[in-house]
Amino acid sequence: MTTATPDIRPLTIPSSLEAPEAADFLEMVRVRNIVYDEISGNRDEELEPAVLLPHYQPSPFEQRLIWGVWTGGEFVGRAGLDLPHDGDAMVAYAQIELRRHAWGHGVGTAALGILEAAARAHGRRIIESWIEHPTADGEQVTPPTGFGHIPLDHAARFVLRHGYALEQVERKSVLDVSATSMGFVEDLHRRALDAADGYDVVSWHPPTPPEFVADYAWMKSRMSVDAPSAGMEIAEESWDAARILEHDTHWIDGGRDVLVVAARERQSGRLVAFTELASSPGHPVTHQEDTLVLREHRGHRLGMLIKTAALLRWRELSPHTQRVLTYNAEENRPMLAVNEAIGFDPVAYVGAWKKDLALFQSAR
Repeated sequence: MTTATPDIRPLTIPSSLEAPEAADFLEMVRVRNIVYDEISGNRDEELEPAVLLPHYQPSPFEQRLIWGVWTGGEFVGRAGLDLPHDGDAMVAYAQIELRRHAWGHGVGTAALGILEAAARAHGRRIIESWIEHPTADGEQVTPPTGFGHIPLDHAARFVLRHGYALEQVERKSVLDVSATSMGFVEDLHRRALDAADGYDVVSWHPPTPPEFVADYAWMKSRMSVDAPSAGMEIAEESWDAARILEHDTHWIDGGRDVLVVAARERQSGRLVAFTELASSPGHPVTHQEDTLVLREHRGHRLGMLIKTAALLRWRELSPHTQRVLTYNAEENRPMLAVNEAIGFDPVAYVGAWKKDLALFQSAR
């Protein structure tokens, strides 16, 4: 591994994968997938360039900055900064993903300096990042919530050294679909139906049907404030029909198979809970994206209702799925209890890290 000064420069985002300027983007995705393979020891987090490209197109709802990282002429990783336009817009979300052989040579430190400078230039006071930490023996780091812990590994030592604090731990769980009895899931679903008297299940594929857009947008807005966030600063997101359209378009343009399952209260006719499943056609891994039960409708087993309904429907739509991935805050015991009852097993943990740039700057 060369110790030459890393070459970190903004990545050109092509309009299409066939565009002449698409080469660096395609290489970025290839290296991104290798990085996740090195972290997890499997290919579950791999995504195709077509899936990622729509998320890097210009958006009125956030600005997404991305840099490629080269050392000795080799593309070794990427650095990204997401700048949401919601709320008071004081938070930036950062990520640094490097090949393992690039560690320990100052590459990550150089990339982080660029991200923090960009966050300050855009008027952001807080920078936050979510980092996967595979389980390991030895010294552990526990967040202020007291729920969960992560190993004091290379990534943890890196962010701690640069002034970041662990605020929350999320559990990464996997359901082995091939070893899960659908009869068992059906039984869980029947029991949830009995407990959820007064609610029905509805589902759709993007684009969202017009009659569901307003309720779906409201639930997506609530997702940012109702889900446990510990000490992380999460701006309340504002969702409307235009944002739902962009959200759906990303999935459609990325060629993903997507199912949204929701619970509808009979009395009001409003949607009050939802979950999303998404995968690439033929891919063995499905990602459970957002899942939420509105706070005022909790206690009716709606989480179990929509999750089992989604799994049962997904088995028909995507019979090649072997595993389902999901993420939940360790303090979110109600949703973890649902996952555990279905058969999800923990496989890794994600640290939610935060740095107050204003405090750090004043301390200097």
